[in-house]
Amino acid sequence: MAARTFSLILLPTLQCNADCDYCFEDKTDDRLSLARLEILIDKVLDHLVVKAIGALTIHWQGGEVMTLPPAWFDAAHRLIGTAAANRGVVVTHGLQTNMIGYGPRWNEVIREMFDNQVGTSVDYPNLYRHRHGKDAADYDRILTENIGQARAAGIEVRAIAVPNAQTLAIGAERFYDHVVGTLGIRSFQVNTPFPGGSPNAAKRDLSLDSAALTRFFVDLAEVWLARGDRDGVRVGPFDELLSVFLDAPSILPCIWTDDCANHILCIDARGNVAQCDCWVASYPDYWFGNLFDADSLDSLLAENPVRERFHQRPMALVARDCIDCDYLALCHGGCPVRTFSVHGTLFEKDPHCELYRSLFGHMAAAAARLARDAQRR
Repeated sequence: MAARTFSLILLPTLQCNADCDYCFEDKTDDRLSLARLEILIDKVLDHLVVKAIGALTIHWQGGEVMTLPPAWFDAAHRLIGTAAANRGVVVTHGLQTNMIGYGPRWNEVIREMFDNQVGTSVDYPNLYRHRHGKDAADYDRILTENIGQARAAGIEVRAIAVPNAQTLAIGAERFYDHVVGTLGIRSFQVNTPFPGGSPNAAKRDLSLDSAALTRFFVDLAEVWLARGDRDGVRVGPFDELLSVFLDAPSILPCIWTDDCANHILCIDARGNVAQCDCWVASYPDYWFGNLFDADSLDSLLAENPVRERFHQRPMALVARDCIDCDYLALCHGGCPVRTFSVHGTLFEKDPHCELYRSLFGHMAAAAARLARDAQRR
């Protein structure tokens, strides 16, 4: 079987123990039973066999995955392992959690199923994350304590961070010091904001000044190059872009995938299938269908009119907007769902286009500088 890898974003629960102002998800009491998980996994793996794809990465998200008990994941791990072995597919797992429900009872599952790694989300300063009826300081206290507890147990904690207006105000240096110095996180990725789902005041605030956001990204890249790169700290997307421009192996974020419909899929706890978690949680009109109502995943995806729009997007953008861009082969027009959240259509380029172009140019120059320094040595 071919060595290609497919990514499944799986939302086994739509319940959450937080009540964040900018959340794009519609919280419900839905949870995926182990019996339904077995049906889901069988259909996904059968699809990979048909497509001659030999590896699957499952990104476990929510809702909040830690509203399910560790015993559920232990059983799920065994179930999926057996189903994958029967088909000759290699499966790896990643865990993304807000860590509010983390405690030592999770350590064995994280070690056995998730290779002793966990991903979380960090906002600094935190303007929007909180538990129901609590403030941001309460959330920050629990998050900081639980990150420290996990790290003390030998778990590698990684993070995704989304800048807000106050992040830009405090600047890249203080942001880096908080994530790496205070929290002790040595691998994190900074994403552009996504104001998906039903509009509200918090989501409107996510629309940041483009020049200021670009300056923050470039400044953070410089902080990392000066302080973190040689010390083994990884900050995305800068680390992978540097590898690209140094002709080293790299894995770029999904926002720059050539055609994400070929590589990524999301299924929620009710069986709804969409391009990613942002689509399945925010835009029901863009669901591909329901896996439990379909004979197979292959039949659901075959000639699917909604999915076909994603396939059409890259070439449409090349023909109209991106053909003369020096970084077309890197960006491919950017993220479809960030585009849709701003423009209401797939067929526009990513609203953060100028940020990406500036960042690509900056990291290309940094790579050239590092290559020259290496030659001098």
